[in-house]
Amino acid sequence: REQHATEAVEFLGECKQIKDVREQVKRISKLSQTESVIPPTVLILGETGTGKDVVARLLHASSLRKQKPFVHVDCASLPKDLIESELFGHEKGAFTNAHVARTGLIEAAEDGVLFLDEIGELPLDLQSKLLAVLERRTLRRVGTTQERSVAAWIIAATNRDIESLAEAGEFRSDLYYRLNVMSLSMSALRERGKDILLLASHFAMQTSRRYGLQFEGFSDDATDALLDYAWPGNVREMKHLIERAVLLNGDGILDVDILKKKKK
Repeated sequence: REQHATEAVEFLGECKQIKDVREQVKRISKLSQTESVIPPTVLILGETGTGKDVVARLLHASSLRKQKPFVHVDCASLPKDLIESELFGHEKGAFTNAHVARTGLIEAAEDGVLFLDEIGELPLDLQSKLLAVLERRTLRRVGTTQERSVAAWIIAATNRDIESLAEAGEFRSDLYYRLNVMSLSMSALRERGKDILLLASHFAMQTSRRYGLQFEGFSDDATDALLDYAWPGNVREMKHLIERAVLLNGDGILDVDILKKKKK
C-alpha cells in the first residue's frame, strides 16, 4: 500500500515511553542531511496493535523523503506462492501466467520508504534475498539476472521475539543484525498509564465528529474500567471498542455498561 507524506500522522501519547520514541524518531530523521544518503535501517519492535506502523509513517514524514512514496508491505498476508514475485517483481514468462513484466514492491518504493511489517513471517528462503538487497542495494526480478538498484529506506517491524527466532534458527541471524541497525520499542497500552484515557477520549471524539454524535466524556466507572483492563489488542483494540461504544451510546456520557458489551 502506498501513501504520500502529505497525509497527517497522529502519534498520541504523553507517557515517558512515547516521548522517548518521539526523540528517537527525531534523531534518526536527522542522520541523513541529503536525499541521496540512505538512512540506516530501522527495526520497530512491539506487540500487535501498539502502533508500529504509525511510527514507521512518522519516520517517513519526519525525513527528507517525506514527499517520496511510502510502501507498506504486510509480510504475513502476502500469498505464499507469489511472495517472491510480489516483493522482487518478475519478467514476462518467468513462470506460468506471468504474461507481462511486473515491478515488485521493493522497486515500487523507489527512493522513498519500504516498510516491511511483520518481517518475522518472511520465509527463510526469501530472507537471504532480502539480505542481499540490504547488503548490495540491488535486486533481481524473478526470471532475470539483471541487477536493478534499490534506493529505498527500509524500515521493518515485528511483534515476535526475533532475536530468539534467530537463536533458534527460525530467522536468519545475519538478516536480524542487518535490520537491527537502529531499533525502536513500542510499549504495550497497559504500560502507558494515563495515555489510556487520552487515547480513549481521542477515539471517542473522532468517532462522534465523524457521525455527528455528541460525546461528553466517560463516567467514573467507565474510566476505572478503561484503566483496569489489560488491553491484549493494545491501541488497535481500543480504537475499535471505543468507536463501537460511541455508536451504541449515541449521545452523552459513556458508561461502563456500554464498554462491557464488548470488553469482558
